[in-house]
Amino acid sequence: MNKTGVWVSPTEFVHFAEPKGSKGLTDHIASRSRSFDAQALGMYLPNPDPILKAQGQDIKVYRDLRSSAVVGGNIRRRKASVLALERGLKRSDAPVSVERFVQDWLKDIDLDKVIRELLDAPLFGYQPVELMWRPVGMHLVPEDLLGKPAEWFLYDQDNNLRFRARDAGMTGELCDPQRFVVARQDATYINPYGFADLSMCFWPAVFMKGGLKFWVQFTEKYGSPWVIGKHPRGATDSETDLLLDSLEAMVQDAVAAIPNDASVEIIEATGKTGSADVYRQLLEYCRSEINVAMLGQNQTTEKESNRASAEAGAEVTKDIRDGDAGIVAAALNAIIRRIVDLNFGESVNAPVYELWEQEEIDKVLAERDKSLSESGLQFTAQYFKRTYNLQDGDIVEAPAPTPVAGPEFAEATLTPILDQFALDQAIESLPAELLQEQSEQAVAPLIDVLLQARSDTEALGLLAEAFPLMDDQALQQKLTNLLFIANTWGRLNAAADRED
Repeated sequence: MNKTGVWVSPTEFVHFAEPKGSKGLTDHIASRSRSFDAQALGMYLPNPDPILKAQGQDIKVYRDLRSSAVVGGNIRRRKASVLALERGLKRSDAPVSVERFVQDWLKDIDLDKVIRELLDAPLFGYQPVELMWRPVGMHLVPEDLLGKPAEWFLYDQDNNLRFRARDAGMTGELCDPQRFVVARQDATYINPYGFADLSMCFWPAVFMKGGLKFWVQFTEKYGSPWVIGKHPRGATDSETDLLLDSLEAMVQDAVAAIPNDASVEIIEATGKTGSADVYRQLLEYCRSEINVAMLGQNQTTEKESNRASAEAGAEVTKDIRDGDAGIVAAALNAIIRRIVDLNFGESVNAPVYELWEQEEIDKVLAERDKSLSESGLQFTAQYFKRTYNLQDGDIVEAPAPTPVAGPEFAEATLTPILDQFALDQAIESLPAELLQEQSEQAVAPLIDVLLQARSDTEALGLLAEAFPLMDDQALQQKLTNLLFIANTWGRLNAAADRED
């Protein structure tokens, strides 16, 4: 028996931390390979999206929804709200050199394009991005970040990303983590593909498309007045066809030529308003469901909404915008982490990329700066330019205050100037040659030792021996006298000010 375990048999040793019959703390116990889940029996993990499972399709079916005006407009609105945010790199605990390195790399990347592609992750659940590396001097950085179609990728039983390569079979080709980063929304162990917001829009968009089709047919059928022609009972088929052609021409051109023994009657389609409202209500319901799914509200897009409800709905949209921004920031920070690992090491802290709303931060800073200013703290113009992103010429710096005429104010203003002038005169009265001579005498032994030394070790030993030989008493005496004069002058003037 020892400190780490015990021999239970001549050939079997059991650690105390891992009792017999149990797994280690780092082992994966509840895994797909050991569960009764039917999906765990396959070679890869299918997307558990209920819409895709019911349709037997992949996420390409969601791409067709973007052609809908409602869905496509909401997608543009969500992406535009994130692109409108302020964004930048924060150094945090990273070294300055690392921050500058990453900042220089970001300047060469089309971030607007990258952010638009990363924002497909909330729509489809996940969005793989391939990193195209290239050497730059002694470093390695991504030359471009390319968003690849999500349907080209799948996850295996261990939640590893795989590429559906043509020559890799059903399991696909394992993706190198240094080459691929995946932006995902609400990804979990049971669903590494993430949750797709477009799945909530599928059926409303389908019903809306079908309802619009039937509404158009209904409008064509009942939207125009019916033109009824009457002909004599003994009319032949050719005469009937001629009358029908004349009526058709009348519907198109509002004029027709008919026999004198025939009659035409125009009847409006009445009583069909309720039927038309059914289609309208269906379309409005589907549109409302899509707005709720994509924006979190439908107040700002419905004509019945008022200002209060629209503002309340906009707050919900703001939360969704912040969630989308968090997905983008997480993906970009994962890429930055890989860049730092390859070029500076895994132990080096990486800077953090953030997206924020400038108004909110400016308001917090303004309130803090106002409180500090009221307490007596003064900020420089450089601080305001750096903090509030101001340019040269935006701040009008106040000129120095002009002394007010009068004996009291003049005396208070001139006294410090006269004191400083007296001290300057005392310093200038010291001969420069004398100070130079005393300094050379003090350091002369040290210079001789350094000239005699043949190595660093020998120089250190000789310096230790020569230190007691330094004669710095004269220089110290001069400096002591100067400090005494300055101190005495200040005390005398302070006493005179109190008497006045």
